[in-house]
Amino acid sequence: MLTEFLSTLNLSFSVTGPIFMMVVIGGILKHYGVIGKAFVDQSSILVFKISLPVLLGMSMIRTDIATVFDPGTIATASLSTLLVFLLLTLTAFVFVKNPRDKGVYVQGAFRGNLAIVGLALCVNLYGEAGIAKASIVMSVLSLVYNILSIYTLTTTLTDKKLNFIAMMVSITKNPLIIGIVLGIIINLRHIPVHPVLMQTGDYLGQLTLPLALLCIGASLSFSDMKDTKVVASVAVIAKLIVTPIIITSIGYASGFSSMDLGILFLMSSTPTAAASYIMVKAMKGNETLAANIIVMSTVASLFTVSIGLAILKSFALI
Repeated sequence: MLTEFLSTLNLSFSVTGPIFMMVVIGGILKHYGVIGKAFVDQSSILVFKISLPVLLGMSMIRTDIATVFDPGTIATASLSTLLVFLLLTLTAFVFVKNPRDKGVYVQGAFRGNLAIVGLALCVNLYGEAGIAKASIVMSVLSLVYNILSIYTLTTTLTDKKLNFIAMMVSITKNPLIIGIVLGIIINLRHIPVHPVLMQTGDYLGQLTLPLALLCIGASLSFSDMKDTKVVASVAVIAKLIVTPIIITSIGYASGFSSMDLGILFLMSSTPTAAASYIMVKAMKGNETLAANIIVMSTVASLFTVSIGLAILKSFALI
């Protein structure tokens, strides 16, 4: 049991370790003046408007949607995510005093790093057999995440009263949603894309994670952390412990196969996505709180994912 746990811990560290190190490097570069506020501001805009939408769109284009689409798994993952979102929105009134921080807290507590950490964990656990199914779950949840994130951040970071039509217009104009929808259209309509454009898209998409993580590291302020540590801690507990328990339990009750249940657990237990910081900064929210949640959840996930996998394996559930 101990050997298996240490092996799982090593697997988790091999995936999340480099992410954490990039954040550390960003902080070091900021400390020595190599990068500054102007770099962070411009890079965040670049990631939000260009590289991240391209990354999501390229993922949609390459996913074999018709082959791996499983309505049951997709519906369970989406509806359970919506349930978690609603619960988090309610708890925000208890744990978050600043109204403008409520959306930052909610997004940080439900939006996982699916594209990087989630897929990597699924591949390492199930190999090529699980990559296709994990990709389609990731694709659909990415769309759900973005819609819910836009909703919660728009309603908490703007003074305007909620208007359904205005909200839908805002969602349709969001670069991340545009990237996903365009990718789906190209995929389903079998629109040919020249290899040069595909390679260019890959280059742009590959900018996303390094730039986002460097910006997070450069935005960390240990003096400001004291003001956000309580809210950030609650968000991390919700993200890494409460959310996986709820979503995995729903999957188990729905009679999921071992692979489907394992994928559902891994996707729901990933640390907070770097994209959450980019969206908060783009909408002029509390970027320090967003960065703290990402860093804390990344470090803590080394242990929570390993413990969760060990428990599920001990009961032969995955």
